[in-house]
Amino acid sequence: MTLRLHDTATRSVRDFVPLTPGQVGVYLCGLTVQSVPHIGHLRSAINYDVLRRWLLHIGFDVTFVRNITDVDDKILVKSQETDRPFWAIAYANKLVLDADYRSLNVLAPTYEPLATGHITEMHELIAALIELGHAYVSAEGTGDVYFDVPSFGAYGSLSGQKIDDMLSAGEAPERGKRHPADFALWKGVKADEPADASWASPWGRGRPGWHIECSAMARRYLGAEFDIHGGGLDLTFPHHENEIAQSQAAGLPFARYWVHHALLNLGEAKMSKSLGNVIDVAAVLAMGIRPVELRYYLGVPHYRSRIDYSDEALREAATAYRRIEGFVQRAVEVVGPGRPKDVPPAFAAAMNDDLNTSAALAVVHDTIREGNTALAASDETGVRAALTEVRAMLGVLGLDPLDPAWTAGDTGGELKPIVDALVKLALEQRAQARARKDWAAADSVRDQLKNAGVQVEDTPAGPRWTVGEQH
Repeated sequence: MTLRLHDTATRSVRDFVPLTPGQVGVYLCGLTVQSVPHIGHLRSAINYDVLRRWLLHIGFDVTFVRNITDVDDKILVKSQETDRPFWAIAYANKLVLDADYRSLNVLAPTYEPLATGHITEMHELIAALIELGHAYVSAEGTGDVYFDVPSFGAYGSLSGQKIDDMLSAGEAPERGKRHPADFALWKGVKADEPADASWASPWGRGRPGWHIECSAMARRYLGAEFDIHGGGLDLTFPHHENEIAQSQAAGLPFARYWVHHALLNLGEAKMSKSLGNVIDVAAVLAMGIRPVELRYYLGVPHYRSRIDYSDEALREAATAYRRIEGFVQRAVEVVGPGRPKDVPPAFAAAMNDDLNTSAALAVVHDTIREGNTALAASDETGVRAALTEVRAMLGVLGLDPLDPAWTAGDTGGELKPIVDALVKLALEQRAQARARKDWAAADSVRDQLKNAGVQVEDTPAGPRWTVGEQH
């Protein structure tokens, strides 16, 4: 079955046909690092990580580019508010972002370009647009360069917006614009901005507009035309509309498919740093939710379905994942970890149907039921078959409990050998108490472990323990 994806540009689900057979180029709009990321940002990372993993699973060679916006209006405001260099703010927040990506088992991008590292490429693209008559330098002598929106007849094709109905399309200053919808390609230096937040250009010192960076970096790493451009629905206009306009006006075919994910809402509004209604990874971990459980919560709903956040829903997701994890653990005790094999046809059909992760997860649960039946019947062949299929499916979703990304951090990373030894000692004491039928002492050991956050489950293969609050 052919992979089919919803393309915002055509407003339809259509067969995915790559530009070059066997190869896929993906550009994902990354974050503006004016503050630490929240879990709404991480939904984006997980959704496109699943897309990438599926593309890899079905045999594609994937070049995955995810940019970082490390200079823009918001970062400069933070710089002025905190009296810290803009680049120090950006770097510190990027470190947190990188750690969050790793904690959620998001594969590292092939390339992760920074806006500030690609000023030359932006200058080249801006100069081409001026020469072709699609951009102009402000007549007011401010050094601003604007894209001439009315000069591009297809403007609005992605979002359905009409020029006559638009207000100003972006963060560009109003000075020197010919049309309210025109947007800044280059922003001339301002007296009230940090002195080190500008670069020399043919039009005077300044810094790039938000939109030009993605066109320039996509071209640099993926070429004039590439397969998939991703991002949140909130980026459709003006950001992605402006990317299309400035790229195609410069003669670049640009993206062949536009894949947008729905947002994570908190209350009635999307989770947003500007609104202040955000929850970050640290807050989720403080609730006793593990990173793998947060990934399950964010990655299982269909990527085009809105998620309305609640603590209760997150805890329910954690409980659901622990049931999946429990089957894997019980099966491993009987037949060993095995090697994941190919996914069942029903799972593949769901993933090929516009990444229908909800339907794919239903196949996971069906297979687990078959595995539990086999466990009850002591059918090792059936257990092994179910386990390898379940692990293969969970691997595509980035959720395999035996993935080193999860097992390496289950009990605190470097503290794991120490915790293992201490719990083993306590369980040996419990076993000795049970052997002499001192049930009170055995129960006391178990209760003390529970109070310390260690859950003990007696199995035919012996006691099994896990760390973390159980719900």
